[in-house]
Amino acid sequence: MPLKRYLKDEMFHRLCSIRRDIHQWPEPAFEEHRTAERISEALSGLSIRHRKGVAKTGVVARIDNVKNSGPTIALRADMDALAIPEKTGLPFSSRVPGYMHACGHDGHIAMLIGAAALLKESGPDGNVVFIFQPAEEGGCGAESMIEAGALDGVDMIFGGHIDGNFNLGKIAIRKDIETAYTTAFEIEIHGRGGHAARPHEGVDAVVVGSLLVVSLQTIVSRVINPLKPVVISIGSFHSGTAYNAIADEAVLKGTIRCTDEKTKDKIIRKIRKTASSLASLHDAVIDVSISEGYPPVINHPEGVMIARETAEGLLGKEKVVLVDQPSMGGEDFAYYLRKVPGCFVRFGATKKGQDNNKAHSAIFDFDEEVIRIGAVFYAEVVKAAVRHLRKSIYSVGV
Repeated sequence: MPLKRYLKDEMFHRLCSIRRDIHQWPEPAFEEHRTAERISEALSGLSIRHRKGVAKTGVVARIDNVKNSGPTIALRADMDALAIPEKTGLPFSSRVPGYMHACGHDGHIAMLIGAAALLKESGPDGNVVFIFQPAEEGGCGAESMIEAGALDGVDMIFGGHIDGNFNLGKIAIRKDIETAYTTAFEIEIHGRGGHAARPHEGVDAVVVGSLLVVSLQTIVSRVINPLKPVVISIGSFHSGTAYNAIADEAVLKGTIRCTDEKTKDKIIRKIRKTASSLASLHDAVIDVSISEGYPPVINHPEGVMIARETAEGLLGKEKVVLVDQPSMGGEDFAYYLRKVPGCFVRFGATKKGQDNNKAHSAIFDFDEEVIRIGAVFYAEVVKAAVRHLRKSIYSVGV
């Protein structure tokens, strides 16, 4: 691969070793203590100054140019793992029962360490901040890192995600809206228990809950403009304790995914109205709780341009995918982009023979060559962003 001239095999294998070590010891949100220590060891070995304990378990490193002047570009990697038991059978599988790196964050960490090594060696024309962030998987670690000052003085930021939907060697970029809102909801249904042989004497929470599950799908199919991307998914339905008893309670948990706020608010109103109507019809009590999740990642035009030109320069135009639809997944990188311009990209990482190997799966894995691609891309995108911002500042001055 041509990128070997940027990042040699010796460093690449070292990064893979770091990734595998972190993979074996996954840690959940805000508990990434060992992961942070491993990152710190790698940065110390590169003589890169850094701070630990940022927003509990985050690490922030920095490389300044000789004159400590010029634009400051940030790069971000997430650190946390998921509560999923691993079934990959890899020789470096998780040693922590019930947890695994099922979303590629271990690879993201290795990429950022690799970029730091490359930029330390070449010396950036500007300043670089490396943000190793805890708690991306629902813990909103990005906000905590921002509050802790990780973004102070930063002019532009870039991040990315390993993605099994794209082949290895490709980088996918989307203009404007990249991900969706991640609103969560919980619905408690209170009925009246009784004997299964005499259902007319009770209010069956299972039946009411089942009707609610089906009814919520009509919000997507019959209430929302079909040209707008919307998902309502029920991920959890718990009710009943015995086969011969009418359940008196049921709890549904789910998520709303959409890309604009008005649609989100309309869906929430319809969920509440549907629940109220079913409660009245079946003499049940239904309580709906809404939890606001992450806002959409919205890539900035400048960031998209810089990321695209960098990717095309490294891989060729044919390897850069311009995505025409947003992902319905969520990402707290959105909070960084609300503060400073930048871009979030996708690194193709499909492993040969494992096309169905998707994120948040117990068998998730990726082709480690993507670590080399990500490390080189990050190092080069920093240089491109510095050049762009220097040129912009000079043009304004003239």
